[in-house]
Formats: sequence, C-alpha cells, structure tokens
Amino acid sequence: MRLPGIRTLLLATYLAVLLLPVAGIGILRLYESALIRQTEAELMAQAAVLSASYRATWLERAPAGALEAMPKVELQWAGSVQYGAGWIPLLPQLDLADAPILPRPADAVPPPQPADPVALAVARSLDPVVKEARRMTLAGMRILDASGVVVAATQDEDLGKSLAAQDEVAHALRGAPKAALRERDVDPADYSMISISRNTALRVFVAVPILAEGHVLGAVLVSRTPRNIVQTLYSKRYALLELAIVLLATVTALAWFTGQTVIRPTRQLAAMARRVARGEIRAVEPLHRPLMREARELSDSIVTMARKLEARADYVRELALGISHEFKTPLTGIRGGAELLRDHLGEMSEDERRRFLSNMLADTARLERLVTRILELARADAVTPQGDERCDVAAAAAEIAAEARKAGQRVAVEAMPASLPATIDRTSFDIALANLLDNARQHAGAQASVTISGRLADGVVVEVRDDGVGVSPGNAQRIFDRFFTTRRDAGGTGLGLAIAQRRVQAFGGELSLEAAEKGALFRIRLKPA
Repeated sequence: MRLPGIRTLLLATYLAVLLLPVAGIGILRLYESALIRQTEAELMAQAAVLSASYRATWLERAPAGALEAMPKVELQWAGSVQYGAGWIPLLPQLDLADAPILPRPADAVPPPQPADPVALAVARSLDPVVKEARRMTLAGMRILDASGVVVAATQDEDLGKSLAAQDEVAHALRGAPKAALRERDVDPADYSMISISRNTALRVFVAVPILAEGHVLGAVLVSRTPRNIVQTLYSKRYALLELAIVLLATVTALAWFTGQTVIRPTRQLAAMARRVARGEIRAVEPLHRPLMREARELSDSIVTMARKLEARADYVRELALGISHEFKTPLTGIRGGAELLRDHLGEMSEDERRRFLSNMLADTARLERLVTRILELARADAVTPQGDERCDVAAAAAEIAAEARKAGQRVAVEAMPASLPATIDRTSFDIALANLLDNARQHAGAQASVTISGRLADGVVVEVRDDGVGVSPGNAQRIFDRFFTTRRDAGGTGLGLAIAQRRVQAFGGELSLEAAEKGALFRIRLKPA
C-alpha cells in the first residue's frame, strides 16, 4: 500500500482544522442558541412597545379610581438587572443548552368572566397597530386584560378567550416577564428554505406584564418561530461559498508554502541518502538556502554525520591498507623461509638452518608486536569519556619515570607542580606518556636524557623533551601517521605515537610535536580537572 505524502497529510490536517468551527456549531448548537436569543430579544422589544402603548392609552381612558382597583403585585423582574429606580430592562434568557422545551400551548378557553370594558376600549384602538405589526414581523401578538382574557390579537378566533392557564401568561399577570421555548408541528410538505416560520420545530413565546405604579393592567404575549441554522446558512450561501473558496485557496497556499519549507528539504535529504546508499562519494552536501532553522540544523547535522562516517570509512580503509602492507613483509619472509626449509632442509648446513629459523622468529615477533599495537590502537579509538575522568598527571609522570629508570632509561621529572589534575583517565595518560618515552628510547637512544615537565598554562601542559638527534622537517609532518617509522629494522611499528595521540584526543586534548633547539619536544595539552 502506498503511503500518503507529507503534502497530502498537511492538506488533510488543514481541512480538518478548517472544519472544526463548523463541527463545533453543529455539536454545541451555539449558533442556534444565538438565533433563538435574537428572536427572543426582538419579541421582547415588540412586547415592550405594545405594553407601553397600552399602558399610556389605559391611563388616559380609565375612570378615576380604576387604577387602584387593579391587582397589586410586587415587582418580580426575574433574570434582569436593576439599573436604578424606574429602569427595568428586558434581557434575553433562553438557551438551547439548558432551557426546557415545553409542549405546544393549550388552546384558549372561554373565560369565567367577560373582559374588562376599559381593556376592550383600549385594545380596540390598538388593534390596527397589532395587525400592521404582524404583517412586518410575522409574530403572533395578543393583548390580555388583568384576568388573562384576550382583548386584541393578530388572529380574531382568540378574541374573548382566556389564556390565563398558559405558564408564561400566568407569570406576566403576577408581574414577572417570562420567555419559553415550545414545540411546534412542522409539515414536511410545507418545507421551504426561504420561509422563516415553516421549517423550525420550535417557537419562542414571550409574555410581558403591563404595569402602572405596581398594578397589573394586563399582559402582552408575542410569539414567533426563530430562524434555524440551515436557513441562516442557506440565506448566506453565496457569501459562504466565497468564504469557502478563499479559505480553500488559503489552505492550498499554506500547504504549498509548507511543502516548500518542509517537504522540499526533506526530499533533498532523502535524495542524498539514496546517493549514499548507492555508494557515491561526497554525496551529502548542505541544503541550499533552507527556509527553516530546523531544516538547516538537520542538514548540518546530517552533513556532519556523513563527513564523520566518510572519515571513519577512509580511516578504516587506510588502516586496512596499512595493516596489509605491514603484515605482507614478515609474512612473506616467514613463508619464504618455510619453503626453503621444506625444499632444501637436507642440503642446508646447521648455520643456514639457524639463520632461516632466526629470521622466521624475528618476523613472527614483528607480527606479534604489530597485532599488539593494532589492538592498542583499536582500544584508543574506542575510548568513550564518561565526563568524570580525573588524573593527577604529576603523580602519574613521577611513577612512569621511575619505572623507565628501572628499565635503564635516563628519565627525569623537572619543573612539575606537586599536584596537576587533568581531565583524562589514568590508563590513557599512562599509555600516552609511556609511548612517548618508548619513542625517545628508540630514536634518541637508551643513553639519551629525557625530561618530563608540567605546568598550568591555558590548560594542563605536559612536555616530554629528549636530547637526541630530533625529527627532520620532512618527517615532522608524518610523525603521527599510522605505520610511519624510521626504525622498522629495530622493531618499530609506527603506531606508538598514533596510539598516544588518539588517547589524548579522546578527552579533548592535543598531542603535538614542537620546535626544539636540540632533540625532540612533544607537548600534551589537557583540560584542567
């Protein structure tokens, strides 16, 4: 199965993020709650205007003493905030998340007593206003007297009937405004995307009391179906389509930009890896002008790793060539001697046989020295500092010098502090210093004087100086190369200085050959502990 590319995954991710707001609207119903609250606020505004108009007209037409005869209530303005004397704002309270959805309201019933005459007279003057407002707002409007009898309505069949049993009306007649969500039957055959009232299975009811000096004069009941989210989105379909095109274009541009900044360097690195797998030399090169810091850092890290791997491969190849070259001469001597002894043993004199056997033993001893040195070099290459290594090089130098003097070498420790701690393990320092003393013995002679000194100057510095013939300028450039030696006939392997240098470098130090007026001067520089 073919795996998708990064660009495809990024595009899918962007599209998923793009659809999250739409999914959030569908799951939380936030937008529908906003539509319901908008409808509730509009109905409250309409009810407030009708309530104020009814109150003003009622106070003009009511006979003297009629107001005191109306029901007295204590103001209960639930769900609103008191803003000072006389200020009682109507605030929307409905929310789909917690508001209960009540059944359809019961039909109006005949009242136990006729409507109030004053209320009828006032309602008659407001009836044209109610009918005209209905045409513009599509809301059902009813004005009720203080006992809950409908005195004005957008539908004439409700006139003269009582709605006092409806919960919203009962609250309003007790002086408290009330809004409710109620079920509504929807006829599928009557469905229309452009209709406000036909497609929603809910209807918002708002009942507002008509108050005058704490007396209830009546109530205003208004209702309307809110727009649903589908209708709202459909009405904005062209704007939403334009927005979708813009968003898709933006997402596509972002995917392309991400592809240029992420995918292109990734593909370049993958191509480099394929070239390396094919065995191409110097196949890894730094990325050309990457746009991201991470891409540049990754490129630099891969290039550094590739360079180290190539250097390691070159090292192994050169080491293999050196080993094969160094082993070839003694092996050839051993084989030649063995063949001569096999073919001409009876013809040889005792001295000739001893000479050939001595040569074979000498070649065997050289092979043994080479194998031992190669193992030491391998261990030096495998040294991995742990970070807590510490060695007092002054004490170590004194001990190594004492052992060399016992072996007959003239070694002295001078100008060395009593204690000189450095960042290197004792084994590595012993091997490095012992190889330097062995190098002096081979090239300067057993009778040459060797001086070891140490000091603290920009790190820990240990110097090994002899008074021999020194190192020629031509050999100075190759003295640390593996298998390079000028004393091969004396048993030199050309690996001692290379081993010493690897041991010192493993701990971040340096081993170098310095210019000297007489003899050779080697300097070890280590980090102080």
